[in-house]
Amino acid sequence: MMEVYALVGPSGTGKSHHALYVAQEYGINMIIDDGLLIKGSRILAGRSAKRSPTRVGAIRTALFSEDSHAQEIMETIKENQPANILVLGTSLGMVEKIIQRLELPPAKTIFNIEDIASQRQIKKAQQIRNRFGTHVVPAPTVEVKPKFSGTIIAPLRSFFKKQIGENQPLPTTKHLWVEQTIVRPTFNYLGRFYIANHVISEITKYACHDIPGIDHIGKIHVDNSEHGLRLHIDSTVIFGYIIPDVLKNAQEKIKEQVEQMTSLHIISVDMHAVHLVFDKSAESSIS
Repeated sequence: MMEVYALVGPSGTGKSHHALYVAQEYGINMIIDDGLLIKGSRILAGRSAKRSPTRVGAIRTALFSEDSHAQEIMETIKENQPANILVLGTSLGMVEKIIQRLELPPAKTIFNIEDIASQRQIKKAQQIRNRFGTHVVPAPTVEVKPKFSGTIIAPLRSFFKKQIGENQPLPTTKHLWVEQTIVRPTFNYLGRFYIANHVISEITKYACHDIPGIDHIGKIHVDNSEHGLRLHIDSTVIFGYIIPDVLKNAQEKIKEQVEQMTSLHIISVDMHAVHLVFDKSAESSIS
């Protein structure tokens, strides 16, 4: 029978930040946090409460209020058959509601954040939340970014250590590195931000201005979705360059620049060579 663990603590005290440490320490296979089902370094299913436009919506998402959301999580758990699972919540009551909603066994072990983190760590987490409005998702940025397009995202590599055999003459230190992600939720009180399509177009043109073989960029079409952007770009290529290589180079540069400057997730960059021109500098040197 699956064993359920719970990690409980008020909002902003560092539960998500310490979740991976608890999972590693107790050999827990999966984590349920803010509407997501996480296994190791992968987000298996769900949608994050941090993407909800309002705080009320975020709470509903975290509690799996929508049938389709709850069903997706339950089916994924059934497919993977984990031996145990860690459920995060701001209170024991919240954890019990999640457990009941997902038809999980009662929690076997309940951790309070005070049992895992020091008062200094908790205070620091609260200060960061209050000042910057950021949250931690216990998964690597490469997993988080497709689900958080348009929010501020930054990788966070955390280092935990624990004394093993503290009662022994020569205790040893256990070290644990975990990859996590910092996000700013949509419902954050600091406000929302919007990036117009023409800004994306200007960043795209700037990214291509010094790419060998690209003469200039023409039409740019931006397809928006909740998962990210698809860019369709017409370009004029200089004669004599290997066109597939030029376009591939442009694709990589555009994706890198747009994601870096906007925090938007770029699903794809479709480059089209619609015109071919002679190198103007070569023509002028010949004449």
